[in-house]
Amino acid sequence: MINENSSMARPLDLDAVQAFVLVADLSSFTRAAEALDTTQSAVSLKLKRLEERLGQRLLERTPRRVRLSAEGVEFLDAARDLLSAHTRALSGRAGARMSLRIGISDQSAGTDLPILLAKVGAYDRSLRIEVRIGASHGLLTAYDGGELDAVIACRDGERRDGERLFIEPYDWFALPDWEQPAGEPLRIASLSSPCTVRAQALKSLDDAGVAWSEVFVGGGLSAVSAAVSAGLAVAPLTRRMCPPRAVEIGSRLGLPSLPPIEIALYTRASEPRTCEAIRILVAALRAAIVG
Repeated sequence: MINENSSMARPLDLDAVQAFVLVADLSSFTRAAEALDTTQSAVSLKLKRLEERLGQRLLERTPRRVRLSAEGVEFLDAARDLLSAHTRALSGRAGARMSLRIGISDQSAGTDLPILLAKVGAYDRSLRIEVRIGASHGLLTAYDGGELDAVIACRDGERRDGERLFIEPYDWFALPDWEQPAGEPLRIASLSSPCTVRAQALKSLDDAGVAWSEVFVGGGLSAVSAAVSAGLAVAPLTRRMCPPRAVEIGSRLGLPSLPPIEIALYTRASEPRTCEAIRILVAALRAAIVG
């Protein structure tokens, strides 16, 4: 239980409570600092003061991970409620909602999207999030047309307005027992054009003199993964995107190495709450991929 004597003395520091919720959700002081646009040391200091204020240790820290203590688990829901009430008070009416329209490419989100959105939604319960999943090119076109507030997608080499988030390596994946039919072109499954990954993968094959045949074109990552799982073809994927049974097969087949893909954030959001939500989403994505 939280120490009642200390909790009744004076109001809690909302910035510290906010930092605690983010550390709990992202399991990282580093990612929480990114979400808050501050430093890791500043987050650590806020958490230390919050723990002193409550008279309880909320987090168990080790060199490799951060996890909630029993008291931290108990305090988390109350912390969320406090932040939610604060947001409603600032908005002027309980029903007010901010809206964030964001596009996320298949290559950016992978299978982590539900977890990422849950972290943003849990942090700001009053935020209305519209998400569009698709190819990077189409999402950036929608962004340029004012249909989206932000886009997380493969970087367009011709643009200069995107902020690089991280680099992801790509490899060729297929089922463990997949065999290339002798004398036939390499059977490829890919996302539909225009697609940065598809274009670079096919160019790599052409440059290496490897004959190929695009036998499956998917409108989304799940479709390409299904084609790989069905044993239809080889596909250019990242480790986190490939289906459970798939393995890296390029080295066995002598296929050319694939260039890594740069994932970038494009945003015109200016309202503090939507900017904060975008930072949280980016931090959660980095936590899932980079750690």
